[in-house]
Amino acid sequence: MGIITTILNLFGCSGQTKKYDSGLSKEMEEQLANSVEVFKNRPIHKELTEQIIDTTADENLLQVVFDNLSEKQPADYEKEYETVMSWNKSRQAIYMIWALEAEVNNGGYNQFYFNSSGQFYKHLPDALKLVGAPKFADLTKRANDTFEKENPKITQHQDGTIEGFSKSYDDNPLNDFDTEFYELYKNENLQQIQVDFIRKNKKEFIDK
Repeated sequence: MGIITTILNLFGCSGQTKKYDSGLSKEMEEQLANSVEVFKNRPIHKELTEQIIDTTADENLLQVVFDNLSEKQPADYEKEYETVMSWNKSRQAIYMIWALEAEVNNGGYNQFYFNSSGQFYKHLPDALKLVGAPKFADLTKRANDTFEKENPKITQHQDGTIEGFSKSYDDNPLNDFDTEFYELYKNENLQQIQVDFIRKNKKEFIDK
Protein backbone atom coordinates (compact mmCIF):
# COMPACT_ATOMS: atom_id res chain seq x y z
CA MET A 1 0.00 0.00 0.00
CA GLY A 2 2.44 2.65 1.24
CA ILE A 3 2.94 5.60 -1.05
CA ILE A 4 0.52 4.32 -3.69
CA THR A 5 -2.35 4.21 -1.18
CA THR A 6 -1.48 7.66 0.14
CA ILE A 7 -1.47 9.23 -3.30
CA LEU A 8 -4.71 7.53 -4.35
CA ASN A 9 -6.42 8.64 -1.15
CA LEU A 10 -5.31 12.22 -1.74
CA PHE A 11 -6.75 12.26 -5.23
CA GLY A 12 -10.01 10.73 -4.13
CA CYS A 13 -10.11 7.39 -5.92
CA SER A 14 -8.05 4.96 -7.89
CA GLY A 15 -7.17 5.77 -11.45
CA GLN A 16 -7.65 9.48 -11.29
CA THR A 17 -4.02 10.53 -11.06
CA LYS A 18 -3.57 10.49 -14.83
CA LYS A 19 -6.52 12.85 -15.28
CA TYR A 20 -5.76 15.26 -12.41
CA ASP A 21 -4.79 18.72 -13.58
CA SER A 22 -5.49 21.08 -10.66
CA GLY A 23 -2.93 22.18 -8.07
CA LEU A 24 -2.81 20.68 -4.58
CA SER A 25 -3.71 22.72 -1.51
CA LYS A 26 -0.90 23.57 0.89
CA GLU A 27 -2.28 21.09 3.42
CA MET A 28 -2.36 18.32 0.84
CA GLU A 29 1.14 19.19 -0.35
CA GLU A 30 2.43 18.93 3.22
CA GLN A 31 0.60 15.66 3.77
CA LEU A 32 2.03 14.22 0.57
CA ALA A 33 5.54 15.47 1.40
CA ASN A 34 5.34 13.86 4.85
CA SER A 35 4.10 10.61 3.33
CA VAL A 36 6.95 10.60 0.83
CA GLU A 37 9.46 11.18 3.63
CA VAL A 38 8.03 8.31 5.68
CA PHE A 39 8.05 6.12 2.58
CA LYS A 40 11.69 6.92 1.81
CA ASN A 41 12.74 6.05 5.36
CA ARG A 42 10.66 2.89 5.76
CA PRO A 43 12.44 -0.29 6.91
CA ILE A 44 13.07 -2.76 4.09
CA HIS A 45 13.48 -6.38 5.11
CA LYS A 46 15.77 -8.52 2.98
CA GLU A 47 14.54 -11.49 4.96
CA LEU A 48 10.92 -11.78 6.05
CA THR A 49 10.05 -13.64 9.22
CA GLU A 50 6.72 -14.74 10.63
CA GLN A 51 7.15 -12.20 13.41
CA ILE A 52 7.60 -9.32 10.95
CA ILE A 53 4.41 -10.28 9.14
CA ASP A 54 2.46 -10.72 12.38
CA THR A 55 3.58 -7.38 13.83
CA THR A 56 3.12 -5.33 10.65
CA ALA A 57 -0.15 -3.40 10.41
CA ASP A 58 -2.50 -4.18 7.54
CA GLU A 59 -1.92 -0.76 6.01
CA ASN A 60 1.81 -1.48 5.66
CA LEU A 61 1.92 -5.23 5.05
CA LEU A 62 1.61 -5.21 1.28
CA GLN A 63 4.41 -2.67 1.00
CA VAL A 64 6.63 -4.73 3.33
CA VAL A 65 6.09 -7.89 1.28
CA PHE A 66 6.62 -6.13 -2.04
CA ASP A 67 9.81 -4.51 -0.78
CA ASN A 68 11.07 -7.92 0.28
CA LEU A 69 10.30 -9.36 -3.15
CA SER A 70 11.97 -6.40 -4.86
CA GLU A 71 15.10 -7.09 -2.82
CA LYS A 72 15.26 -10.51 -4.48
CA GLN A 73 15.51 -8.96 -7.94
CA PRO A 74 18.84 -8.63 -9.76
CA ALA A 75 20.18 -5.08 -9.82
CA ASP A 76 19.66 -4.52 -13.54
CA TYR A 77 16.20 -6.14 -13.68
CA GLU A 78 17.08 -7.78 -16.99
CA LYS A 79 16.15 -11.09 -15.44
CA GLU A 80 13.03 -9.82 -13.71
CA TYR A 81 10.68 -12.24 -15.45
CA GLU A 82 12.97 -15.21 -14.91
CA THR A 83 13.41 -14.30 -11.25
CA VAL A 84 9.71 -13.85 -10.55
CA MET A 85 8.80 -17.10 -12.26
CA SER A 86 11.28 -18.94 -10.01
CA TRP A 87 9.23 -18.00 -6.91
CA ASN A 88 6.26 -19.84 -5.47
CA LYS A 89 2.82 -18.91 -6.83
CA SER A 90 1.92 -16.75 -3.82
CA ARG A 91 4.96 -14.53 -4.17
CA GLN A 92 4.46 -14.33 -7.92
CA ALA A 93 0.86 -13.23 -7.41
CA ILE A 94 1.62 -10.37 -5.02
CA TYR A 95 4.47 -9.06 -7.17
CA MET A 96 2.47 -9.19 -10.40
CA ILE A 97 -0.70 -7.70 -8.94
CA TRP A 98 1.30 -4.85 -7.43
CA ALA A 99 2.69 -4.09 -10.88
CA LEU A 100 -0.74 -4.25 -12.49
CA GLU A 101 -2.36 -2.06 -9.87
CA ALA A 102 0.38 0.56 -9.96
CA GLU A 103 0.31 0.81 -13.76
CA VAL A 104 -3.46 0.79 -14.23
CA ASN A 105 -4.04 3.33 -11.44
CA ASN A 106 -1.45 5.62 -13.02
CA GLY A 107 -2.02 5.23 -16.75
CA GLY A 108 -4.53 2.50 -17.42
CA TYR A 109 -4.15 -0.91 -19.00
CA ASN A 110 -2.52 0.77 -21.99
CA GLN A 111 0.40 1.81 -19.79
CA PHE A 112 0.53 -1.62 -18.13
CA TYR A 113 0.99 -3.44 -21.43
CA PHE A 114 3.39 -0.81 -22.74
CA ASN A 115 5.79 -0.98 -19.78
CA SER A 116 7.89 -3.94 -18.67
CA SER A 117 5.16 -4.96 -16.23
CA GLY A 118 3.22 -6.12 -19.26
CA GLN A 119 5.49 -9.15 -19.56
CA PHE A 120 3.40 -10.75 -16.82
CA TYR A 121 0.03 -10.12 -18.43
CA LYS A 122 -0.80 -13.74 -19.28
CA HIS A 123 -0.22 -14.83 -15.67
CA LEU A 124 -2.31 -12.14 -13.99
CA PRO A 125 -5.81 -13.65 -14.27
CA ASP A 126 -4.62 -16.75 -12.41
CA ALA A 127 -2.71 -14.62 -9.90
CA LEU A 128 -5.84 -12.58 -9.15
CA LYS A 129 -7.92 -15.72 -8.77
CA LEU A 130 -5.33 -17.16 -6.39
CA VAL A 131 -5.53 -14.25 -3.95
CA GLY A 132 -9.34 -14.19 -4.07
CA ALA A 133 -10.11 -11.44 -6.58
CA PRO A 134 -12.13 -13.25 -9.28
CA LYS A 135 -13.80 -10.08 -10.60
CA PHE A 136 -10.44 -8.43 -11.22
CA ALA A 137 -9.27 -11.71 -12.77
CA ASP A 138 -12.19 -11.72 -15.20
CA LEU A 139 -11.67 -8.04 -16.05
CA THR A 140 -7.97 -8.54 -16.71
CA LYS A 141 -8.61 -11.66 -18.78
CA ARG A 142 -10.96 -9.65 -21.01
CA ALA A 143 -8.42 -6.82 -21.22
CA ASN A 144 -5.76 -9.37 -22.20
CA ASP A 145 -7.97 -10.79 -24.93
CA THR A 146 -8.60 -7.31 -26.30
CA PHE A 147 -4.91 -6.43 -26.14
CA GLU A 148 -4.03 -9.50 -28.19
CA LYS A 149 -6.88 -9.12 -30.66
CA GLU A 150 -6.51 -5.36 -31.16
CA ASN A 151 -2.74 -5.17 -30.76
CA PRO A 152 -2.01 -3.52 -34.14
CA LYS A 153 -4.51 -0.76 -33.40
CA ILE A 154 -3.38 -0.30 -29.79
CA THR A 155 0.32 -0.10 -30.61
CA GLN A 156 0.24 1.67 -33.98
CA HIS A 157 1.35 5.01 -32.53
CA GLN A 158 3.77 3.62 -29.95
CA ASP A 159 7.01 4.55 -31.70
CA GLY A 160 9.10 4.98 -28.55
CA THR A 161 8.30 8.68 -28.13
CA ILE A 162 6.18 10.30 -25.42
CA GLU A 163 4.01 11.83 -28.13
CA GLY A 164 3.43 8.45 -29.74
CA PHE A 165 2.52 6.85 -26.42
CA SER A 166 0.12 9.70 -25.57
CA LYS A 167 -1.53 9.38 -28.97
CA SER A 168 -2.03 5.67 -28.42
CA TYR A 169 -4.76 6.50 -25.88
CA ASP A 170 -6.93 7.97 -28.64
CA ASP A 171 -9.81 5.62 -29.44
CA ASN A 172 -7.99 2.86 -27.57
CA PRO A 173 -10.22 -0.20 -26.92
CA LEU A 174 -8.50 -0.68 -23.57
CA ASN A 175 -9.90 2.58 -22.18
CA ASP A 176 -13.21 0.95 -21.26
CA PHE A 177 -11.40 -1.57 -19.10
CA ASP A 178 -9.76 1.27 -17.19
CA THR A 179 -13.18 2.68 -16.31
CA GLU A 180 -14.38 -0.76 -15.26
CA PHE A 181 -11.26 -1.27 -13.13
CA TYR A 182 -11.75 2.03 -11.30
CA GLU A 183 -15.44 1.31 -10.69
CA LEU A 184 -14.70 -2.19 -9.40
CA TYR A 185 -11.99 -0.74 -7.16
CA LYS A 186 -14.62 1.33 -5.36
CA ASN A 187 -16.41 -1.82 -4.17
CA GLU A 188 -13.61 -4.40 -4.06
CA ASN A 189 -10.61 -3.53 -1.89
CA LEU A 190 -7.94 -5.29 -3.92
CA GLN A 191 -5.19 -4.34 -1.50
CA GLN A 192 -7.05 -5.69 1.54
CA ILE A 193 -7.80 -8.88 -0.40
CA GLN A 194 -4.06 -9.33 -0.86
CA VAL A 195 -3.32 -8.53 2.79
CA ASP A 196 -5.82 -11.18 3.89
CA PHE A 197 -4.24 -13.64 1.49
CA ILE A 198 -0.75 -12.95 2.86
CA ARG A 199 -1.90 -13.43 6.44
CA LYS A 200 -3.63 -16.72 5.61
CA ASN A 201 -0.59 -17.95 3.67
CA LYS A 202 2.24 -16.27 5.54
CA LYS A 203 4.52 -19.28 5.38
CA GLU A 204 4.66 -18.74 1.61
CA PHE A 205 6.33 -15.37 2.18
CA ILE A 206 8.76 -15.96 5.05
CA ASP A 207 12.46 -16.45 4.37
CA LYS A 208 13.34 -18.04 7.69
